[in-house]
Amino acid sequence: MTESYRQSGPHPEQQPSYDGTAYGTAYGTTPPAQGAYPPPPPHTPAAGWATYAGEPAAHPAPAHRKRARGPVAVLAAVALVAAAVGGGTAYAAQELFGGSTATPTGVNGTNAAAGSKGSVAGVANAVSDSIVEIQASTGNGQSTGSGVIITSDGEIITNNHVVAGAGQVQVKTNDGKTYDAKVVGTDSKKDLALIKLENASGLKAATLGDSDKVGVGDEVVAIGSPEGLTGTVTSGIISALDRDVTVSTEEQQAPQGRGNDQWPFEFGGQEFNGDTGSDTTTYKALQTDASLNPGNSGGALIDMNGQIIGINSAMYSPSSSSGSNAGSVGLGFAIPVNDVKADLDTLRGGSTT
Repeated sequence: MTESYRQSGPHPEQQPSYDGTAYGTAYGTTPPAQGAYPPPPPHTPAAGWATYAGEPAAHPAPAHRKRARGPVAVLAAVALVAAAVGGGTAYAAQELFGGSTATPTGVNGTNAAAGSKGSVAGVANAVSDSIVEIQASTGNGQSTGSGVIITSDGEIITNNHVVAGAGQVQVKTNDGKTYDAKVVGTDSKKDLALIKLENASGLKAATLGDSDKVGVGDEVVAIGSPEGLTGTVTSGIISALDRDVTVSTEEQQAPQGRGNDQWPFEFGGQEFNGDTGSDTTTYKALQTDASLNPGNSGGALIDMNGQIIGINSAMYSPSSSSGSNAGSVGLGFAIPVNDVKADLDTLRGGSTT
């Protein structure tokens, strides 16, 4: 059965009869001409629809409300997204679109913002306690270099040229403690040396990584003691792989690490930092633009996971007499850590080649 509907007020299709006298009495105006239909007096909007039988019926939405519903919903969604973006609130966007809004993390899923591995600050915090400053006294003076702790009882890897010919070696750890050390073994062909601290225990050993996995453009951190500034941190990238670096195997007459009296080396057919002499050795090195200066020799080149990937060994810093300003020019080299690991047994055996 078809139901008929009416508003609680006058039905729109049933107009009231015209009574000019009643109109004038009600409105206090001159009645309009006969036949002109006056506007209906204001009335309260209909509260709803009802059947003539008095039974409740479904409340149909007016057509104009249906047409407006789509744009209103879109505007509401846009407003919510704008609030999420403008206010920095990720929750609203997540609720709308179901996407993840987790905080970005650093390398290996660690939170770089929290100072963990994956950031320069995180690497420095993780590795600095494993890097030491080395003072080596020879008959020619004193040299300053760096080293990497590889065992908790004080085994330290450094460059041969840092301790070559040293009669006394002292090591300062990152917490300011000073230890006497002895040279266990040296390998001048690879410019590596192993020293051992006396009466040391509980030290933080560095983690040796895999230099074969290093790629050009990888971010790196260097830690060492340039010019005796213990625990200096610099950063950069791997500039190239397998660079042929030639160094002297002879004990140098000038102490390394003082002004421009650095360890001389050859690269690309040119000599840097002095004469390498007649007795030399060549190794494949990692090239980096991380700032290295006198005293960084023997220190660590570290990947963003906090693992040692190289031992810094050669750096070019032009002298004022060369026409350039002294300082790092982004030309540094490191012995790959895989070469270090392959040489450890020989060094521990006391080799002094």
